[in-house]
Amino acid sequence: MDYGNQYSTTSYGAGGGQNGGGFMPGSQSDSPAGQRGKYGKDTLRPVTVKQLLDAHHPYPDAEHFMIDDQETTQVTFVGQVRNISQQTTNVTYKVDDGTGVVEVKVWVDSEVMNEDGQDPKKVTEQAYVRVFGRLKVFGNKRHVGANVIRPIQDFNEISYHLLEATVVHLQATRGAPGDAKAATNGAANAAANGMSTAASAQLAGVSASARKVFECLRNSPQTNEGLHMQDIAIQVNMDVQAVMKAGEELLGNGVIYTTIDDHTWAIMDM
Repeated sequence: MDYGNQYSTTSYGAGGGQNGGGFMPGSQSDSPAGQRGKYGKDTLRPVTVKQLLDAHHPYPDAEHFMIDDQETTQVTFVGQVRNISQQTTNVTYKVDDGTGVVEVKVWVDSEVMNEDGQDPKKVTEQAYVRVFGRLKVFGNKRHVGANVIRPIQDFNEISYHLLEATVVHLQATRGAPGDAKAATNGAANAAANGMSTAASAQLAGVSASARKVFECLRNSPQTNEGLHMQDIAIQVNMDVQAVMKAGEELLGNGVIYTTIDDHTWAIMDM
């Protein structure tokens, strides 16, 4: 498997990505030309429902989402259908994968036989399914606009998908397994640059965004008050939500602490 940033190999029995280089059929026509080319790097990423619910926009009014600080367009996941609601224009499936529940909408005019020869109408409640689609928001509520939803025939696909989603997440947040030596060298360099060994150890495995926020705090004048997350966002050129998430990660690792409020942080003395 070669995930990197393109997730070029998709899931077990995916039937939509492996031969297509991570592109979904018709995905390039989903958006009008000239909309910032936002799907110019359309990718297919295996995810869990929790990752979909935790995903954030990189900036206000963005139409794509960020997962693990990487742009995410097309996604695929597996889960069990808890409820099916038939409407005039679409069919809505509530899909539960054990990490959360999300609605999946299939528009009636696109509800035709897919390339696997499966009719979406054959999806039944309590059945396990694989979904391909795009995460969307309507009326402040998230749902997945599905290109394909099909019943799972081989239940090994469920375990395989969860493992694959885990691999992609770990490679995005910690790097490939071959990067372990580089991470060790990075910790040594950090110590040489003035970061304590304890802090270096506690930063091992944190996301790139968390490291960026930590470096901003470390390189700022050290005061009892610290820095507010909005100031950090400006200095590191990140959106406030991403800074908040990075701050929570650093707080959880015990390398920073809150000062005058929950969104103002300073580095822990080590």
